[in-house]
Amino acid sequence: MPMMSIPRRTLLAAAGALAAGPAFGQAAAERVSVSVQTDRGAFVLLLEIGRAPITAGNFLRYVDTGRYDHSTIYRATRTIGLETNGLIEGGLQNDPRRLLPPIAHESTLTTGLKHLDGTISMAREAPGTATADFFICVGDAPYLDANPAATGDNAGYAAFGQVAAGMDVVRAILALPTTGVARNPVMQGQIIDPPVAILIMKRVV
Repeated sequence: MPMMSIPRRTLLAAAGALAAGPAFGQAAAERVSVSVQTDRGAFVLLLEIGRAPITAGNFLRYVDTGRYDHSTIYRATRTIGLETNGLIEGGLQNDPRRLLPPIAHESTLTTGLKHLDGTISMAREAPGTATADFFICVGDAPYLDANPAATGDNAGYAAFGQVAAGMDVVRAILALPTTGVARNPVMQGQIIDPPVAILIMKRVV
């Protein structure tokens, strides 16, 4: 999972079907909108199916099967010295009853997507371990992009869309109290208490 204090940290069949769409440039056919209803308000995501077919396709499988319904946004990590920036994280927290298999990593070098203000991306450990948990950037976060010149894990995270409406809700969630108990000690001080309930996610038709 991404951590602000550490700069760097197979659904392939479905991805192949998605990648067989029209050529890039026909943007309307290659993007899908998803509404996220929470107990703190709603926001809309615009997923880049054409540019990140594996990652966006995986996210849509969770949406379409209702696996994100009644899950949570549980983490808010604020940038030291600029607390209005950071990221929020949500998903299933490795609930084995609702997880699908991990997906292949889609580098930002391949997709051309960047971690900008409002970008949605996948949480992961090693590349190729992402399942359901996701995060949304508040403020630009270029250190989350792939960087071949960096040492260690330089693969970055798999950005796959953008908040299209309701960024005010995302910013309000980032500002919530983070006094919850962390499963991982390095996340202490980042766990939203109480967590934000995701009531339902669905495609916007």
